[in-house]
Order: sequence, then structure tokens, then C-alpha cells
Amino acid sequence: MKIKRQKQAKKTISFYKYNFSFRQPFQILIDGTFCQAALKNKIQIKEQMPKYLMGEVQLCTTSCALKELETLGKELYGARIILQRFQSRRCAHLKSPVPASECLLSMLEETNPHHYFVATQDHALTDGLKKIPGVPLLYIILNTIVLDKPAQASLDRVQAVQLGELVSPAQQKSIRSLKEEQGITGQQDGERKGKKRKRRQSNPNPLSCLKKKKKGGPTPPLKKAAAAAGADGEKRKRSRNKKQRTAGGDNMAAPVVTNA
Repeated sequence: MKIKRQKQAKKTISFYKYNFSFRQPFQILIDGTFCQAALKNKIQIKEQMPKYLMGEVQLCTTSCALKELETLGKELYGARIILQRFQSRRCAHLKSPVPASECLLSMLEETNPHHYFVATQDHALTDGLKKIPGVPLLYIILNTIVLDKPAQASLDRVQAVQLGELVSPAQQKSIRSLKEEQGITGQQDGERKGKKRKRRQSNPNPLSCLKKKKKGGPTPPLKKAAAAAGADGEKRKRSRNKKQRTAGGDNMAAPVVTNA
């Protein structure tokens, strides 16, 4: 049973890692109800939580959750002692504390930008958390810590991103970092959209400025050239030098015969 729970937890953590950019150390917001259940079932939160989530964790709470346990009296004294050991995250209710469920929901805002896990046994808070995409929920059942499966709001968000209807938080972060590297701000983007780009005046093509070459007449064929030469009627015959032998064996050049 423990191995099966571990596999399911690993699968759920991978879902939040790849789709909502969760990274270690995991930040876990804990309220008084979770600490009370852990005390009742003899669960050591600091020891068992990192083993179950297979990574480093930061256990934290809010001042409103601590204040709520103080007002509830001695019955929750042990839970308050456990909760005081965790880090306290600053909330917006320092001057006027609110119920822990309302405070934790305000810490998550609409998209859980700080990537909090929430550990609670409060059913009203659980119903509110399931409406926010990208919120892993932890609770205690049968003396064990359980990581709940992704809520329908998280599944719908992932499906919308895959269909191209929304931009995932990881993509938004990468777009922001690229804009910062290139020095592009939102105001500059608005200015670029409002202004029309002016076309630069380009110089004329140098090849188009050259003078056109005059086309020469067609060359006469060989037959026409030969006919033109025959019309003159003066064909020259080649003359040969004939050598005659004398009686003494000397060669004597014959006189050159030319046609008058």
C-alpha cells in the first residue's frame, strides 16, 4: 500500500512540475487543523513530509493561522506548539487577522504564483482550493499523509494551454525573461503597435542605370560570302614552282608561270 501511495504521489508531483513549474524546495502552507490531525495520529510532519514528497520542503504558515489557534483555547495547545515551529509567511492581515481558511486562500490569489502546497483538514478550505488551478492539496487519512489528485480546475487549465487558448506560467516567465534581456518593456510594445513603420529610401539598382548596348547586324552566312566573291570573277589560281632536273643532276627551278 505504501509503494502504491508513493507512485501516485510521484505521478501527481510530476504533473505540477511540468504544467505549473513547481520546483524544490516545495513550499507547504499548513494550518492548525492539519497539525491537530498529525498530533492525534502521531505523525512527525518534519520527518515524513520530505520522504513522502521525495524532495526538500519548506514548512510554513501565516500569522492568521497562529492567531486562530490562540483564540480557540487550550484544546489546540499542542497543535499551536507544532505550528509555531514552522516559518511564518507575511500576509495582508497583520493589523486585522482573519480566519485561517480565508488567509490561506488570499495567499494563493487566482493562480498560485508562489507555487504553494496546502496541507489542511478543513473541508470548506478544500472546496475553495479546488477552484484554483495549480494547487496541490495534502491531508491526513488513516494515519498517513496523502497528496490529492489534481483538481478539475487544474486539468481544465492544462487542456486550455495545450489547445493554445492560454499561455502557461512557464511560457509567461520565459517570455518575460526574453523581453528583459532585449530591453523591451510593455510601454515600448504599445509604442511599437501604435506607430507605423516608415519605409527607408533605397538607392536605385546600379545595373539599371547602365546604357543599353546597341545590337549589331546579323553576320552573313558563308554561302552568301562565296557568292559575293564569285560575282567579281577574279579567282586566283595557286601557282606552283616546278623543279627540273638537268643533265648534270642539278636541280633547276622552273620559271614561275603566271596567268595574265
